[in-house]
Amino acid sequence: MPGLRRPRQDRLRADLSRRLTAAAGTIGSVSNGRTPYQEAARELLRQTVFDAAREQLARQTWSEITMADIATGAGVSRQTLYNEFGNRNEFGFAFVIHEAERFMDDVEKAVLEHRDDPRAAILAALEHFLRTAGEDPLISILLSDDGTGGMLPFVTTQGLPVVQWAASRLTAVIEDGWPEAPPEDVGMLAESLVRLSISYVTTPGDSAEDAAKSVAELLGPFIDKALGSAVD
Repeated sequence: MPGLRRPRQDRLRADLSRRLTAAAGTIGSVSNGRTPYQEAARELLRQTVFDAAREQLARQTWSEITMADIATGAGVSRQTLYNEFGNRNEFGFAFVIHEAERFMDDVEKAVLEHRDDPRAAILAALEHFLRTAGEDPLISILLSDDGTGGMLPFVTTQGLPVVQWAASRLTAVIEDGWPEAPPEDVGMLAESLVRLSISYVTTPGDSAEDAAKSVAELLGPFIDKALGSAVD
């Protein structure tokens, strides 16, 4: 019965999100009781297998790539890959989040360069993200998904964990720039920006500049409400 399945589905989705967020959290303090050496070795492993996956994606579609292919390309055992990521689907999510980190670093820089003008900060960050995402070869591969098992669902129909990760990351960036802003407004703004950005990237239309201007203008009054008071 649908009414009875929903709570279980919600719990499973929340659990997946927590595990993926933890899996993506390779930057920061040592966790889970690992020594610095163990943590460095784990980060090296993850970077190596992500590089292998990227190389595979340059030659094959995601639906054609197996965990064995990635393990072979990385020079590790398939069991090592499963021990670290759990299964192929969770590896896919972790890979997408890892790649998204490259964009978020630049987004953070763009935001914090305009602390005195919140609207300009959001505009600069959006324009940079949309432009660089549009030029990225991996994004092109993602967008070439024909619905037969590609990676597009990781940011669309199954993309909740990625949205939650990106919104959390952007929330932290905005809070760093405007620490006095209301947390509820910051969270709402961050999630809205993430969802709009994903929509523009996965279904591109206008230029990055025009799309960013449209979003900044649409959200302008709320940006002023949430962040403007922090610099008045």
